[in-house]
Amino acid sequence: MQSSNLYVGNLTYSVSNDQLEELFGNYGEVKRVNIIGDKGFGFVEMGTTEEAEKAMEALNGTDFEGRTIKIDEARPRQDKPRRDNYRNRY
Repeated sequence: MQSSNLYVGNLTYSVSNDQLEELFGNYGEVKRVNIIGDKGFGFVEMGTTEEAEKAMEALNGTDFEGRTIKIDEARPRQDKPRRDNYRNRY
């Protein structure tokens, strides 16, 4: 793994940041939790890459609040092309 930031997918919409922090806290220091509102996914930043790897190996594919969660290393966000450039050409 390259980073300590994890993508957590297939979450129920009712899951809170505190619940994720508690779950991942069993595998090391949780620096930050960010659930993307009503999208069913979020991000957890662990203290070290080793802790992130340990959490990912232990939790990926497990049941959490009635859903099988998917955990992967988070990828950097890529900028989307601006749509207004298209409109301005015509």
